Amino acid sequence: MNSSDSVEKTNEIENTPTDNNGRRLKKIISILVKHDITKGLTPEKLRLIIEDLGPTFIKIGQIMSMRRDIFPNDYCLELEKLRSQVTPMPYNEFVGIIEDEYSFPATDVFKAITHKPLGSASIAQVHAAELLDGSKVVIKVQRPGIYQVMAQDVVLLNRATGILNIASGIGDVVDFKMIVDEMWSTAQQEMDFLYEAKNAQLFNELNTEIKYIGCPKIYNQYTTSKVLVMENIMGIEIDEKIMLLEAGYDLEEIGTKLAENYVKQIIDDGFFHADPHPGNIFIRDGQIVWIDLGMMGKLSKREMGLLRRSVKAVATRDVEGIEGAILSLGVHKGRRINHSLLYEAIDRILDVYGTEELSNINMGRFLEEILKIATENHIGMPRGISMLSRGMITIEGVIADISPEANFVRIMANHMSGQQVENFDLKTFVETNTRKMLISGEKAISVPGQISDFLSLANKGQIKLNLEVMGSEEPLAEIDQMVNKIIICIINAALLIGSSFIATTDMTPKFMGIPALGALGYFTAIILSLALMISIHRKKRKR
Repeated sequence: MNSSDSVEKTNEIENTPTDNNGRRLKKIISILVKHDITKGLTPEKLRLIIEDLGPTFIKIGQIMSMRRDIFPNDYCLELEKLRSQVTPMPYNEFVGIIEDEYSFPATDVFKAITHKPLGSASIAQVHAAELLDGSKVVIKVQRPGIYQVMAQDVVLLNRATGILNIASGIGDVVDFKMIVDEMWSTAQQEMDFLYEAKNAQLFNELNTEIKYIGCPKIYNQYTTSKVLVMENIMGIEIDEKIMLLEAGYDLEEIGTKLAENYVKQIIDDGFFHADPHPGNIFIRDGQIVWIDLGMMGKLSKREMGLLRRSVKAVATRDVEGIEGAILSLGVHKGRRINHSLLYEAIDRILDVYGTEELSNINMGRFLEEILKIATENHIGMPRGISMLSRGMITIEGVIADISPEANFVRIMANHMSGQQVENFDLKTFVETNTRKMLISGEKAISVPGQISDFLSLANKGQIKLNLEVMGSEEPLAEIDQMVNKIIICIINAALLIGSSFIATTDMTPKFMGIPALGALGYFTAIILSLALMISIHRKKRKR
């Protein structure tokens, strides 16, 4: 499914009669009433509501659970519990979908399909099977009508997000439309199994030279957008430590190799597993096998470079370096950035992380703090960075559990330093630095002439100074308001004096015995005075 197909399908849903949308809206309202939403919201109640609302909202809840930079920690922890197991569809319906996709009987491909599902999630259901040639596989089938249900919910949510951003008063901090868009983008990828098949192929190509890394083989000839057939990984889940030890595995070696590969995915490939929980990592025949490649994070070369720069900046406690990386990565949301506040916020977290050895820093939590600072300063970060934050928190937990001695950040630092040595090219270094030296030399030669010009202009009084004081927006606004009040006072005084002079004349027409023009001046002065007094009173109340 390409993006244009997705847009067309969503537009079809949006342009259909409103009866379906109305029925869905009534169902949503009935669920909210059932959970007494008017009596307040707790983390557990929110999770239960989301589960009842269905797959669209479960996906949103899963995204919310990853955004500790935006949502309270207790809500994020509760939302992590969102169930992946839902009522399974009947076996006959499962097989029927396969046959609808293939346009021929399932028995032409599969010798046997187990009746009991291996897993039943909100979008798909999985069964173990055997091909006619005896190969052990799993079949992943998309639930019928799931696209229409989710697209319908997205239409309703998109209509509601604008109101929600305004009504909540936190539209600048939590962009609900961004959350809905992120969920819909992720869900559409997960609902197109050809996308997961491409991910597996790319992952395999990027790791083909690493013998201890693998992923399930995809049977492309039997895979469609709604049916995915892949190798059945008969291994041991990575958190089954006793079973791994009994099988003769070295847990420290597994932890180290897992960390090294994940660092490679981030630093070298810019293509990483975005949900690396223990259920998605198996050990089989001496290999670490990554499964469920539907949700993969992507980083551009520029983003990977800025990430490396950020790691170095943490090690050297370089506030400017981290600030530069945030500004380069992020998208400003309209408001002018207060660089002073941004600098102070970065300096504060470096007071915590900068005092520790690099190897002791939890990079996932650090990235989470950076995302939080960016959000507070109205800077939107790329989706890949938020996915990376969650992925690193998860993988660091997995590594710490299986092999406490395998330090993720130390491995990352060693990988980066080794990369620098490996990529060092003497010829390029000489050419680049010779060019820099020539440019610097030319600038140095021109400095005396520039100083002479500067002094000459200064003597003639022609020097102009353009100064921007960072972080001065609030004080300048205060000064601006004060000047406005002074101007009003001057105008008031002028009106009173002018009106008093007019009142001593016989100017006509008259109002209550005095010239009408003088009366108008008095009246205007009274109005301005009252407005000024109200403004001063409000200012005092705010303080």
